[in-house]
Amino acid sequence: MKNLYYIVLALVFAVGVAACGGGASVKDAPVDEQSTSSAETGTADSGSATGESISEESTQMVAMAGERPTVMRVHFEFDSSAIDSESQALIEAHAAYLADNPDVLLGLEGHADERGTREYNLALGERRGQAVRRILRLLGIDGQRLTATSYGEENPIATEHNESAWRLNRRVEFMY
Repeated sequence: MKNLYYIVLALVFAVGVAACGGGASVKDAPVDEQSTSSAETGTADSGSATGESISEESTQMVAMAGERPTVMRVHFEFDSSAIDSESQALIEAHAAYLADNPDVLLGLEGHADERGTREYNLALGERRGQAVRRILRLLGIDGQRLTATSYGEENPIATEHNESAWRLNRRVEFMY
């Protein structure tokens, strides 16, 4: 098992080096989406990608090899399913845990904030869940162990109607 961890770690390092070489990055990966831009929806986003202090938690993502990461959410920018570098590191930590625990299944729950139509937000939540799933697959996790489900705007974790709350609601949750 320890060898598998090092193989996954080496693969992650190789992908990171390749991305820094001027080629395509994870953000540039195709997402198979029919996205509506902010201009088309008539809304704008003025916040950062997270409402939580992810950088403080990044040191706690994996306590020891083989343990499940403590951070269970990836956050997104408004109207986006792109994965940023902090989220990439968190997804890699979950991939390492899954690689060490081949019998563990993972559900990925995609969410959106309340802006936009119900149908659009369901589709956006689906794109977000699939983006995380796609990276886990690229990191060697069998797709049959991963399910992506969208809840759109239906299950907010913050119920206020402001940017701070919306930022928290734009997420994918890892459900073991």
